[in-house]
Amino acid sequence: MGVIDELLPEQALAAVHERAAVYDEENRFPHEDLADLKQAGYLTMLVPTEFGGQGCTLAQASRAQRRLAQAAPATALAVNMHHVIVAMAYTLWLRGDHRLDWVFGEVVAGKIFAFGISEAGNDAVLFDSTSVATPEGEGYRISGTKIFTSLSPVWDYLVVHAGVQDKNELVFGFLERGAEGITVKDDWDTLGMRASQSCTTVLEDVAMKPAHVGTHTPLGPNPDPLVWGIFGGFELLLASVYTGIGERAIDLASAIVAKRRSRVRQAPYAHDPDIRWQIASAGILMDGVVLQLEKLTGDVDALGTERDPDYGGKWFLHFSGVKGRATEAAKEAVELAVRTSGGSQYFRSSELQRLYRDVLAGLYHPSDNESLHASYAKALLGPVE
Repeated sequence: MGVIDELLPEQALAAVHERAAVYDEENRFPHEDLADLKQAGYLTMLVPTEFGGQGCTLAQASRAQRRLAQAAPATALAVNMHHVIVAMAYTLWLRGDHRLDWVFGEVVAGKIFAFGISEAGNDAVLFDSTSVATPEGEGYRISGTKIFTSLSPVWDYLVVHAGVQDKNELVFGFLERGAEGITVKDDWDTLGMRASQSCTTVLEDVAMKPAHVGTHTPLGPNPDPLVWGIFGGFELLLASVYTGIGERAIDLASAIVAKRRSRVRQAPYAHDPDIRWQIASAGILMDGVVLQLEKLTGDVDALGTERDPDYGGKWFLHFSGVKGRATEAAKEAVELAVRTSGGSQYFRSSELQRLYRDVLAGLYHPSDNESLHASYAKALLGPVE
């Protein structure tokens, strides 16, 4: 049995899958799922074995997240944000940069990390910030509002960034949950991904300790390895979750059309050429994304070795490209599954209708389609003067 099967055994996945509809309906955080995953060692997946973790590669983590998303998309999305931060530390470790090795120790000790980067109106995301960092000795005081903060009810450390007061630079670092000045709003009541409980987090003069300062960067795109690690981990693992949703939709549609019978044809809908074409189209879309994910996660795992592809500045294009393809392909695959599966899937009791709502969240995660196309246009055509 492989490491993914050990971390996500069928019995545990069945329990996670059964609870998913309840969490969605009640709009509450999947505490039971998280407890089971924690006990299985799933949250230490990307921690190297020398630090007491599972020692998985990013490629393995991607496969695991696809599998978890097939059972419970919102649980997978929530846990994803923890894995993004561990992936950031993992990519630094691959490069021989040990400034975030302390993160591994905290994860093994049971601490949960979360992603506090998104801000309303900040379409530059990692490369600018509406939050403000006021220097205090070697540390900072952080003020601002972070949105879509997954794992809101349970995180122990929140990774944030902010513009340093009176300087054209950003600081990235970690805030501890017990610090004064943190308010988590109870405002998550959304169309889909409801169990992720990605509530708004308000920061008012919150202390960032000197030991928890990760890096400083100039405003605008830059190759800082810590920022690179956040960007890459976020895009690849996010793509993995939405790929899992698309794969699950195809499995459901295939099972449904095998049971539904056409009165006109007196045969299962699985024999209908139009139905077959649409489900085949969905399969083609998702297989293409899986191959891209396997390739790019494997390339990241090769950092610091003779197999390092060294894409240079194109890494960021590749990361955002695979995220864009995955979310768009998954959305189309789910829609094709809904189209082929009959009117009963329109009811609230249908898993497909929940997948349809969940997959739409992929449109809002950075890099969105506009940002993706703007980046590729700049790379191919140069900046607009």
